[in-house]
Amino acid sequence: MTDYEQEWDRLLGIKTTGRDDTIADLTRYPYEPTDYRVLELAASTGLIGKKNTLLDYGCGKGRVSFFFSSQTKCRSIGIEYNPRLLERAKLNQENAPRGHFVTLVQADAADFIVPPKADRAFFFNPFSVDILRKVIANLLISRSEHPREILLFFYYPSEFYLEYLTNLPRLTLIDLIDCHTNKDSDPREKLMIYETKGC
Repeated sequence: MTDYEQEWDRLLGIKTTGRDDTIADLTRYPYEPTDYRVLELAASTGLIGKKNTLLDYGCGKGRVSFFFSSQTKCRSIGIEYNPRLLERAKLNQENAPRGHFVTLVQADAADFIVPPKADRAFFFNPFSVDILRKVIANLLISRSEHPREILLFFYYPSEFYLEYLTNLPRLTLIDLIDCHTNKDSDPREKLMIYETKGC
């Protein structure tokens, strides 16, 4: 954990650092917060703003939701399977700027019904590709029922995610942002942004 991470947490009035393996298994992965530098890069694209509603899949302690609601003025919905982590997110919500613009939901991502206004989604490998398939299907169903632009942000995508996303005809890669902090960084250190397409 760096001073930079702690400083952002302090500015946002939240505590989101530290990994958490509570009830992690082969399909739902441990909580690990997305670096604030990555969130800054995502915000700087201008693709998330006050007219958008962001779905934060596997929100954990809520860092992504609180950051974007504060910095881009969007609304956010944090979806978390682990009740212990969701309680931490709710505690953070009490102090976060614009915390009232964040809705926190305890749910299995595969069963979560995508609201008609949700048009952005963020993923940092929160679950297996089998669950991702169901989540993407739910997003595409929602888009078909309520036509709109939906953008999907994938940070540090796993090989399984990449294989699935590359072969999904209803997704188009519209941007790839290098998130390397130095030349020795992992090549997966990137943010990939996809747009959903109609039937």
